[in-house]
Amino acid sequence: MTLHAVPAAVTDAAPVPLASGDNADLDVLRGVNGLADHTTWANGFMEFLGEYGLLAALGVVLGIAWFRARRRPDNDVAVAGVLWAPLAALIAELANMPLRDLVDRPRPFVTHADITVLVEGKDDPSFASDHALLTMAIAVALLLVDRRLGAVAALIAVLQGFCRLYVGVHYPTDVLGGFALGALVALALSPLALRGLIPVVRKAEGTVLRPLVTARAAA
Repeated sequence: MTLHAVPAAVTDAAPVPLASGDNADLDVLRGVNGLADHTTWANGFMEFLGEYGLLAALGVVLGIAWFRARRRPDNDVAVAGVLWAPLAALIAELANMPLRDLVDRPRPFVTHADITVLVEGKDDPSFASDHALLTMAIAVALLLVDRRLGAVAALIAVLQGFCRLYVGVHYPTDVLGGFALGALVALALSPLALRGLIPVVRKAEGTVLRPLVTARAAA
């Protein structure tokens, strides 16, 4: 059998990069981020919305949820559930710190020069998105205690994820990873958290903090 040498031009050729269509993560990012080039009039608003505006809106939803929870017959459980929402977000954020260092994924604009960046100064790892996990942790925790407001919070979380792509600071999988981590923390730790928070709320009803946990007059 005769062996034929492989031409040097073939063996020395540089690897062919993946075509755009072979990388759905990057394709989706470019599709959403590309809107910034055609809607420049909205870029300032989207930057504010993606960085601070939606988090502020979620704070308002939390305030409304607390106000409603105080008026429920099961106010102790409801208020404890509302208290769990920001605590779940905090725990999810703490869990994300070592995860980000472990994955150590660069921001998309670091490796893709065509990404339009509307938020400067982002030099920390990209996975998972803090904004996504914070908003989704709060949304899922609220869904457990107030479905209507929880649904509003979930819509805010989805919009938050869209904004992080629009401003060019995260890949879609960064956002989905943040959603997953936030939801997991809010769901998995909820029974344990409520077991500890409900007695605290009940105890507060007998103190000067009573107006914070119930709207009912003292017996």
